[in-house]
Amino acid sequence: MDFSFRIANKSFDFLIFVILSTLLTTIHASIHIYQNQLFNEVGNAYLLPGGSEGLYASLSSDDSATDGRSFIRFENITFWRTQDAADEQSEMEHSTGLIQAVIFEAADRNNIGGSAYGGQRSICCTPDLAKLEGCKQGEVIRIPSATEINWPMVLSIQFNGNDLSTQMNNAEVPIKKTGMHNLFFIACDPKLKGTVMSGKTVWKNPDGYLPGRMAPLMTFYVYMAIAYLLLSAIWFSQYMRFWEDILQLQHCIAAVIGLGLFEMILWYLDYSNFNKTGMRPVVTTAWVVTVGAIKKTLSRLLILSVSMGYGVVRPTLGGLTSKVLLIGATYFVASELLDITEHVGTINDVSGRARLFLGLPDAFLDAFLILWIFTSLSKTLEQLQAKRISVKLDIYRKFSNALAVAVIASVAWITYEIYFKATDPFNERWQSAWIITAFWDILSFALLCVICYLWAPSQSSQRYAYSEDVGEEFDDEEAQSLTRGQSNGDVSLVKQEQKNGNAGISDEEDESEEDKRE
Repeated sequence: MDFSFRIANKSFDFLIFVILSTLLTTIHASIHIYQNQLFNEVGNAYLLPGGSEGLYASLSSDDSATDGRSFIRFENITFWRTQDAADEQSEMEHSTGLIQAVIFEAADRNNIGGSAYGGQRSICCTPDLAKLEGCKQGEVIRIPSATEINWPMVLSIQFNGNDLSTQMNNAEVPIKKTGMHNLFFIACDPKLKGTVMSGKTVWKNPDGYLPGRMAPLMTFYVYMAIAYLLLSAIWFSQYMRFWEDILQLQHCIAAVIGLGLFEMILWYLDYSNFNKTGMRPVVTTAWVVTVGAIKKTLSRLLILSVSMGYGVVRPTLGGLTSKVLLIGATYFVASELLDITEHVGTINDVSGRARLFLGLPDAFLDAFLILWIFTSLSKTLEQLQAKRISVKLDIYRKFSNALAVAVIASVAWITYEIYFKATDPFNERWQSAWIITAFWDILSFALLCVICYLWAPSQSSQRYAYSEDVGEEFDDEEAQSLTRGQSNGDVSLVKQEQKNGNAGISDEEDESEEDKRE
């Protein structure tokens, strides 16, 4: 099926653009880089989000140990206030502006800020809150956690005199409790409006730099690579054994299996490097995403082509080839953009509800493909039933049943995924979030196994192939065009049915003769 492989060529220019643009940037993941980032006004405070990740508690309390510790480390953090704000201060004053770095767990988010007399919640202490809460005016309101008196953690950084900038001392905050950790830089002084920050923070789990929700996926990709390897061994052993009887459709299946194995290996290598260094190389991540997008596109086109009866009921897709290529190219671009957004760049565990909308084009194309697949499958089943080709009909019925189960499972899982994300805006269930990603790889692999089972290479593979001797060269559209020209519609339909019946008998005779030869 050469049209499937031409999808990559159709989008080659797009790939070049993506790769060249990403090569000009540096990818940082658990190492969060801040380059002149501006504080934003939120309520009565100025905030700059520093990152959010699921972190496990340290396994070791030894500060000199390199493994087993979990921490957030601040490196070269520098703040610049505006020149006007600096000029308003006296050179002799010691403290002329306060910025606080606040680290808290999602479960303790209500321990930051307060409300006076049931009014709007404030992050910074106001005169009224100073009387009610006992906080210090001009600082972040912090209520100690019930389980840890020093938590949430607040680190203070001061501007001195009329200095334009100030630097935070390099510090390392050990993580003693497993949870979704959030970092915010907060300024309560209105004079610090327009402040910007540069520097970086390093987030580490006991086993490496992978964020908590991503860490289980590295092990998952090992198991998936093994599964694809076993499937490859079984398929290619049969593939080589019955090489002379291989169908064009089986070449396409082999390509999808190979791409699936390659994708799982690349994902594992990408995650392994990420876990060791805290950085994601641009080229590696971009190619992993691209291979995954190509594999997903070819998988869907393979299912669509099988549903249309390619190689079984019809020798080619004829006039539908251009439409299939167009939907394939469109799906590839949508999938590539979605995966780049998800995987290339700084990784934060808190994705928020807004990320739900990033997959809308991808989801729309999937829904369109599903509708097209089942419409084509229905027509193919009608053709096989009319021609009474029992062997092929049985295969297609099994395939349609498997496809129906996969679609039902997909709809159910999408519903669960929307519920999961909508009811967990702060990602407090981050430890099980990896299952959302893993499910789609498992479902795709299971459906591929079904296709491999139904169209496995064998000495009788040619029985499932298209045959020119049974009048199958006329598809439904061509049959309708032939009957439109007849004046007596009823008579022409009867003739057409008789023709289909004769074709079915002829097909059965050919198959019985082929069985005798085998």
